[in-house]
Amino acid sequence: MNVLDMILGAQNGGMVDQMAKNFGIGSSDAKNAISKLLPSLTRGIQKNISQPGGLDSLLAALQKGNHNKYIDNPDMLNSRDTVTDGNNILGHILGSKDVSRNVAGHASAETGLDAGILKKMLPLVASMAMGAIGKQASGGGGLSQLAGGGSQSSSLLGSLSSFLDADKDGSIADDLLNLAKKFF
Repeated sequence: MNVLDMILGAQNGGMVDQMAKNFGIGSSDAKNAISKLLPSLTRGIQKNISQPGGLDSLLAALQKGNHNKYIDNPDMLNSRDTVTDGNNILGHILGSKDVSRNVAGHASAETGLDAGILKKMLPLVASMAMGAIGKQASGGGGLSQLAGGGSQSSSLLGSLSSFLDADKDGSIADDLLNLAKKFF
């Protein structure tokens, strides 16, 4: 199951419903917003893990962050701590507030939703994404087993392949290569 499906299906749609309630929009608009915001986060994470030490950094964040709570409990979306954590995640994967504004603006153009609302949703989506990644990674034997590096880090990469495979062709190599080309 990919990260988007995990978020949309979490708590029988409770995450989407809570997001809709928080922002005064319909569930279908919340679902559409999440599906338009998440790809930018995916590309940011892909970029980060393609850097030296990036996979280890992701592993460390997943181990110490207790992000699963964001996908397990829709009420967490009401917490100021979730927004703060989400903004920290965004700072790490997107780099700057300007990039976050651009992501919200692009999603606004695609969804017709106000860019201001999408900008406020972005930290919550980032928190939910890390929660989904954490659940996905821990499903295959636990993060503590994956933290050792080597083939164990490869196991994490394998368990996240559906998340990292942007074009869904079964390989992340081309996705990482295409991402790298954008920077050279």
